[in-house]
Amino acid sequence: MATAKSARKLPRGVSIRSLKSIERLQIAFSYRGKQCRELLPEKKITQAYIDYAAGLRNEIRRKIADDVFNYAAYFPESPSADAFKPERKWVTIGDLLLAQLSMYGQQVTNGSMSPSTLLGYTKIIKGKLLPKWGELAVTDISPSMLREWIGQMGVTAKTARNVLSPLRSVLDDAMNDDLIEFNPLDRVALSKLIRQTSKKSEYDVDPFDADETAELLKHARPDERSLIQFWLQTGLRPGEIIALPWSNIDWVHSKVRIDTNIVTGIVDGKQTQIEKPPKTEAGIRDVELSSLALAALREQKSVSFISSIRVWINPRNGEPWSMDSQIRKTLWEPLCKRSGVRYRNPYQLRHTYASTLLTSGCNPFWLANQMGHEDVEMVFKIYGKWIPANYQKGQRFTQESHAPDSDRKAKSLTG
Repeated sequence: MATAKSARKLPRGVSIRSLKSIERLQIAFSYRGKQCRELLPEKKITQAYIDYAAGLRNEIRRKIADDVFNYAAYFPESPSADAFKPERKWVTIGDLLLAQLSMYGQQVTNGSMSPSTLLGYTKIIKGKLLPKWGELAVTDISPSMLREWIGQMGVTAKTARNVLSPLRSVLDDAMNDDLIEFNPLDRVALSKLIRQTSKKSEYDVDPFDADETAELLKHARPDERSLIQFWLQTGLRPGEIIALPWSNIDWVHSKVRIDTNIVTGIVDGKQTQIEKPPKTEAGIRDVELSSLALAALREQKSVSFISSIRVWINPRNGEPWSMDSQIRKTLWEPLCKRSGVRYRNPYQLRHTYASTLLTSGCNPFWLANQMGHEDVEMVFKIYGKWIPANYQKGQRFTQESHAPDSDRKAKSLTG
């Protein structure tokens, strides 16, 4: 007859030790060339407990294989714990940051991170973190060192958090791998420190008024004017303007489908321009076109409809724009000088679209949808001072009544 012990299913490396009047589970594994056997806590031996022991043994073997096993953390009362004290490794923060950057690259390959996000992390790690912390041993970084550095960053709160994100990640991993006992960032009152020491964003919503937009349109060259007028009438993001294909124009319903964006990112280790969907579902949208926006498109048809899949092309070479900096340097900056309009970056055309419509009584909820915001909160936060106190909630955009004043004053494009 089979004994109770032999009837139990014991996986490899798991055994039952009989000690006086009790039985204990024991697991066996090899560590640093030695065979180790450790008793598990006294507990009724059931199949579930046996399965747990097998799982624990597998976990230990994985950590041994990854060279991150800490004997004392698993068996603090074992005589072997002292004999197998973890050796303090000389690992620099730079080593960890470069490994993290490599992991980010793998995430891009796997499709779980965008190339543009990788570019942002690469700039932070190589431009901010490695110069400051790269040569320092991870065991030597302290909360006071971090506190002083963060306090002297002199950047906006958003930038500070972006910089700290990959650093926190590598310090968390270092703690989990027993390289450090705690993450020093956890002992810094970050929210309070960033709030007290970060600087206010220098970027300001500074839209063009009616006279300025009239001057911009007046001084734009014929091969520039249609783009400026369309931009003022749709408020698209620069990457959305650049990526816009002719196939997304709905001439019948006077709408344009926005479903692509062009951003800068890293692919195969090289910085390049990438066409990708908007970040959020709300970014994929149908933007209603005013008669002035349609007129701008009709004018542009004679320029690029046959020669390019993209609507807007660089008049200097006849090729589609590849990045917003091209528009800024070769078209926008010269236009501002010719027109005598105080320079602001071309993103302010998007702000001009929003502020002009809101001032004329446009429904903020409708506008949030047109601009690709997930909800109306961003509209109130960014453009609140342009929203009339008694706006009509049912009011919608119409092609002419809410067109920017400058475009009503300027001669419309025809085609």
